[in-house]
Amino acid sequence: MTVPEHLELPDGRRLDIRVSGPEDGLPFIFHQGTPGAAIEWHALERAAHDRGLRLVTTSRPGYGESSRHAGRAVVDVVADTKAVLAAVGAERCVVGGWSGGGPHALACAAKLDEATAVLLIAGVAPYDAEGLDFLADMGEDNLTEFAAALEGEEGLRPFLELMRDHLKEISADSIAESLGSLLPDVDVAVITDEYGEDLASSFHEAVRIGVDGWLDDDLAFVKAWGFDLSEVSIPTMIWQGSDDLMVPFAHGQWLASQMPHASVHLETGEGHLSISVGAIDRMLDELVETHHSS
Repeated sequence: MTVPEHLELPDGRRLDIRVSGPEDGLPFIFHQGTPGAAIEWHALERAAHDRGLRLVTTSRPGYGESSRHAGRAVVDVVADTKAVLAAVGAERCVVGGWSGGGPHALACAAKLDEATAVLLIAGVAPYDAEGLDFLADMGEDNLTEFAAALEGEEGLRPFLELMRDHLKEISADSIAESLGSLLPDVDVAVITDEYGEDLASSFHEAVRIGVDGWLDDDLAFVKAWGFDLSEVSIPTMIWQGSDDLMVPFAHGQWLASQMPHASVHLETGEGHLSISVGAIDRMLDELVETHHSS
């Protein structure tokens, strides 16, 4: 079946959607990071297609040309994902999320009946997580961003507008300098050629029209997500790097402690970007194997 580039949702909103891979493949619903959008991530698409997966990505509300959903909670992604699955004609899927997409993947793991397994890559933990210092070991830019988010839209929007001025024109060659406080050497090393171009393209598309998606992501992260991790009963894979300055190692450790039945990969020496590049084949091998055995 033909899937439109823009999906009309039941409440009248529009959602940008990108679908690639075999039409009869198991859908892999992948939630992008923050800020991020539905673009062609070459390495991810190759890895998914090589395993017979049909990769499905969207631009969350407010990113790209997706309509804003002001005041949204993380759990609201579940209804949108149900509509996406209906559009692609799927009754089952696997779900993944990277960075700011992590909580959205977990929401689907908890509330989306069609999901059979979930892959969490450097996913952020809840802001009010008991026993976790949410901000510890984050890079300076993230500390400033979350401090602004705690002030609400009035405090956050001006900060993101300034950041947008950099991101809407950012190039692969300038990412390391622009995001210097958030990138250890191991991450800088992978911002080359194809991956660097894809990362820049995702930033461009995410903020092309404005910062609403980014703003609403951040506000959703620092309030109740709308579900509890105890509701996640499907097989879960957690991947986290020890040198991550965007989503610190302690987040992965905390999430693993809350989901004792998860398959946990706490990788020494990996960063926020490097783990998503270097381990993607291992991640998807495990995800597909887990789906088939569930």
